[in-house]
Amino acid sequence: MSAAPFAPTPAEVPALSQVERVIDTFVAPAKTFTDIRRSASWWLPWLLGAIVGLAMVYIVDKKVGMDKVVENQIQLQPKQAAKLDQLPPDQRASQLEMSAKITRVVAYGFPLLNLIIVAIMAAVLMGTFNFGLGAEVQFAQCYAISMYAFLPGLIKALLVILTLVIGGGENFTFQNELASNLGVLFDPTRSHFLYSIASSIDLFNIWILVLTGIGYSCVTRVKRGTSMGVVFGWWAVVTVASAAFGSLFS
Repeated sequence: MSAAPFAPTPAEVPALSQVERVIDTFVAPAKTFTDIRRSASWWLPWLLGAIVGLAMVYIVDKKVGMDKVVENQIQLQPKQAAKLDQLPPDQRASQLEMSAKITRVVAYGFPLLNLIIVAIMAAVLMGTFNFGLGAEVQFAQCYAISMYAFLPGLIKALLVILTLVIGGGENFTFQNELASNLGVLFDPTRSHFLYSIASSIDLFNIWILVLTGIGYSCVTRVKRGTSMGVVFGWWAVVTVASAAFGSLFS
């Protein structure tokens, strides 16, 4: 596999601090990801994501309420809403209360859950690049790539906080936190499959995917176009599969 022309060896560039890496992810991502070949440390982007993410969940909990979040999500799933409406009032209230508790636990625990999600992503992409493209990328490097690539999520979370503080967020759901995607063009009660796919075509998701593609190109020296193809290809597979599975219960 030919080397990417813009990916210098670690000796050709100065070492970056964690703060410099975070900043460069937004303004000069190739510098950040090339530096991962020197050091696969990822603690700072995870810490920043955990702090901002927990702040967002806290605001959602206080401004909207997990009960309301659950109700909003159920309204997007006609089958589930119909089943819930058939229950006696006390059982319906109990179901909603239990769902709200589970949602709250998952939301506040997401920084830890994210460690597992990133590990799965890193393993899949490492296998694809190493066995499919003949690269020699390490698991720790793959892990660091994803952690830094997820940094645009900080901006999204801050915008969600701002939106909730200003507007109240009566229709908020964790599936579609911000109107930055094509989900607004589809009615989820008519086609949850199309709505899920459209919601995944999100400005911040695309930003993250592009950064991931750049990251693997810099670390593995695989051509950028090929790297982007792998990343977007896996995203398409997961998106369609998730939408199809979700539509079975909506």
